Amino acid sequence: MLTHSPSATAKARDAAFTGDVYVNPIKQKAEPSRLIASIVRFTPGARTNWHSHALGQTLFCTDGAGLVASRDGTVMPVTPGDTVWTPPGEEHWHGAGVDCMMSSR
Repeated sequence: MLTHSPSATAKARDAAFTGDVYVNPIKQKAEPSRLIASIVRFTPGARTNWHSHALGQTLFCTDGAGLVASRDGTVMPVTPGDTVWTPPGEEHWHGAGVDCMMSSR
């Protein structure tokens, strides 16, 4: 069994986001696992740029309110406790609402 001590909060790289986003890594990929987990905090109006994941992505909203959107025009509001799955290859973005923060894992 391994324990992971919390990492310092870091501002996310600008190339992947619009607005100010902060990341706390929880679990980094370690072979043979492919799991990566982070707490991501979006300031009001901040979001990811359009992107996709080869193996899909599960988002779990922990605080605030936000949106998850896909290229087909679907926009889903998320609030604490909501989980959204984006299938492999689906282009999407996710982030905070215009006037509130949102945290996800």
